[in-house]
Amino acid sequence: MTAPRVLRHPGPQAAIRHAALPCAAHPVTLRLEPGLPFDQAVTQAFAAAGYDAGYLRLCDLRFARLAWVMPAPAPGDGRAAWYSATEVFQDAVLHQGGLHLGQRDGAPFVHCHGVWSGPEAVPRMGHLLNPESTLATSAEVTGWGLSGARLEVVPDPETGFALFSPHAHGMADPGGAPALLCTLRPNSDPHALLPQIAAQHGVSAARIEGLGSLVGVSFTESRIADYATELLLTGGRLDQGHATLEAVATGFDGHPHAGRLAEGRNRICITAELLILPQV
Repeated sequence: MTAPRVLRHPGPQAAIRHAALPCAAHPVTLRLEPGLPFDQAVTQAFAAAGYDAGYLRLCDLRFARLAWVMPAPAPGDGRAAWYSATEVFQDAVLHQGGLHLGQRDGAPFVHCHGVWSGPEAVPRMGHLLNPESTLATSAEVTGWGLSGARLEVVPDPETGFALFSPHAHGMADPGGAPALLCTLRPNSDPHALLPQIAAQHGVSAARIEGLGSLVGVSFTESRIADYATELLLTGGRLDQGHATLEAVATGFDGHPHAGRLAEGRNRICITAELLILPQV
């Protein structure tokens, strides 16, 4: 069996291969309004609930306009991967997705991966361009508002990208469940690293939500060969030092593939942005 692939990145490798901060996760049900850029709709809905950071799971949302990109080969400037040209669907459905709300340059910033289809009803997957997308109708979504920590975009010398990283933010509000806001570094093994993070914080069982990228994808029953992929967790769990990760992912062609990630066979491409929700 060949070793999992790793990618060379342009900058020096950070010594610590993850970041994780405690926070409080507050279950929320939000109404997203149409007629606004999607990131504004998300930001306003979270603000109305009293939060400026959080994670949402998305299901069956109708978009009047949905703009997106998929992973693409390295751009030739030293970075390990890039994005495709923008694709646009008019009258689209987002079938499943996940998004983090955080901050960039002092303003709200949304990062979303998902599976959607346009008028031809062919499922595609990628990275949603939130400012360029607009809901067709209002939508009710569920997730978690976060207090005590949030994701903030900062320059990342190792990859050459500006990436989300967890930062302490105020005090954890009462009433939320203890949680961890976490990011993983390139070429790390999520199945090995996530139990280590959980153990460091005294967590033995947890639900894991989030999104990220892998160097190709090895499912237990199939694989994506492209060296840069985008991923959405659909069923992440930690139990007594063992991680089980169900996901949907895509490579350069934008076609989604779903399954359970094979243990020990996957490595982070650029980053993974995760919300770890301990279960008592």
